Amino acid sequence: MPKGYLVAHIRAHDMEKMQAFRALAGPAIAKYNGTVLVNAPDPEIKEGPESGISVVVEFESLDMARQFYHSDEYGAARAIREQAAQTDLLLAEGL
Repeated sequence: MPKGYLVAHIRAHDMEKMQAFRALAGPAIAKYNGTVLVNAPDPEIKEGPESGISVVVEFESLDMARQFYHSDEYGAARAIREQAAQTDLLLAEGL
C-alpha cells in the first residue's frame, strides 16, 4: 500500500503561538503513526516568492493522513496554527 504524505509550507508571523501548535501537533502526529521526514525552518527556495518552514510528514497510507488531518487532536493544533501563520498544505499519496 502506498504511503500518505502531508506536505506543508508555513509562513509564521507569531512564533509563540507556533510553539503551542508544535506542542499539540507532535503528539497528534505520533498518535496516527506519522513520521516527520522534513522540518526545515530555512529551506532553499528555488521558485516562488515565499519563504517559510517546509514540513513533510509520512503516514502509513493516504487514509491515515486524512484521519490525522481531520482528527480532534490535530484540529486543536490547526486552530492555533491558523492564528499564527499562513499555510499551504496538501495530502498526497506516494508511489
